Amino acid sequence: MKLIICGAGQVGWQIAKHLSSENNDITVIDKDPELVRRLTNSLDVAGVTGLASHPHILERAGAKDSDMIIAVTLSDEVNMVVCQVAHSVFSIPRKIARVREQSYLAIDYSDLYRAEHMPIDFIISPEKEVANVAIKRLQAPSASETETFLDGSAQLLGIKLGDDCAVLETPLRQLSELFSTLEAIVVGVRRNRVLFIPKPEDQLFAGDEIYIFSFEDDVPRIFEIFGKTTKSGERLIIIGGGNVGLEVATQLEKQFSQFHVKIIERSRKRAEKIADKLEKTIVLNGDGLDLDLLEEANIDKVDAVLALTDDDKTNMLSCTRAKESGCPITISLVNDPSLTSLLSPMGVDGFISPKTTTVSLILQHIRHGLVKSVYSIGDAEAEVIEAQVLGTSSIAGQAVRDIKWPKDSILGAIKSNGQTKIPKGDTKLQEGAVITIFALSKDIPEIESMLQVGMDFF
Repeated sequence: MKLIICGAGQVGWQIAKHLSSENNDITVIDKDPELVRRLTNSLDVAGVTGLASHPHILERAGAKDSDMIIAVTLSDEVNMVVCQVAHSVFSIPRKIARVREQSYLAIDYSDLYRAEHMPIDFIISPEKEVANVAIKRLQAPSASETETFLDGSAQLLGIKLGDDCAVLETPLRQLSELFSTLEAIVVGVRRNRVLFIPKPEDQLFAGDEIYIFSFEDDVPRIFEIFGKTTKSGERLIIIGGGNVGLEVATQLEKQFSQFHVKIIERSRKRAEKIADKLEKTIVLNGDGLDLDLLEEANIDKVDAVLALTDDDKTNMLSCTRAKESGCPITISLVNDPSLTSLLSPMGVDGFISPKTTTVSLILQHIRHGLVKSVYSIGDAEAEVIEAQVLGTSSIAGQAVRDIKWPKDSILGAIKSNGQTKIPKGDTKLQEGAVITIFALSKDIPEIESMLQVGMDFF
């Protein structure tokens, strides 16, 4: 597939990193020559320096015969014009744009993106998606990561193991014997910053971060087994009243009446603006690192703190200060993936990655056909792919144990005939079943080949 990525920032870089190893012809456009140079030196991609919305720049990038264009520059307007030029001048079949400004996304103006107006096939709104992720984190605050699959019936949890985990140094194969009624499977382990697919004889150790598939009803028991609290926070402080913080508070007011929320916003003007938009949320003007303000907000009595400012370091330090002040659960928004390894030593319980959320959504639309969803793990380390089993697929009708899965992949959960379960060796993958596969990035092309999921954009 031939595609153009407009924007060589963190999101553009990650998309290129995921796809460049999969025999795709990729060109990245950015107006910063240094970003283009670094990216082309690091990945198997071509680079063009210039403003992506200019037709001659798109032509230099190969727009005349490209299959897809992904516009993720820092400017909404550039992203929108890129898609318009890609359609009107070059007839690129599929166009994806990242759009942040909420006024562009209002329902009243939804006709704007029709083919006869501004033809964008898929719009990524990071703030709304990140807010959704934040609310999921609040519902399972002891998890470092959470994502749902199979129409919400299966859940992937990321859990950091401490010394109080009851199953340390226990072979994974024994977990099913010790907890015979528990529907769960450990699909990934990150140890010393290296992610791998565990074998049945592997053991877990303090400091490991595990990824585990289970069902929603089993989540409290899983947290108990792995030494985590099961209490979901209802008294909440949000640090940062930007678009993400406001969206989280708005959704909580509309959907979760049990939450009692306070927002700390540094800008007085912004604080007044969001206070006018919210009905029940208390808005405080000040610095989230100010101890006196935190005491005024009763930091020692809240269940959780969400740090959602635009600055990673402010978020991380705010969580550390909240923890020191007695808050049991802290969750930080982190844009830079290189900082996530610092969170646990700082006492931060979980994190939200706008980049991962955005990349996952874009990959879902790149891996077209019968792929239903994609979730990106870490720094392009792995993906979870949810896909339907085709009748013509080589895996259809086979028992799980008889399928030659790629070495670094594992089946997580399956939904067939309306029932969701964790598959066993004798489970057969029938035509029409929907499965979730956890795989390291290098094995994704082989997984797609097995599923016979083509990148069909027509």
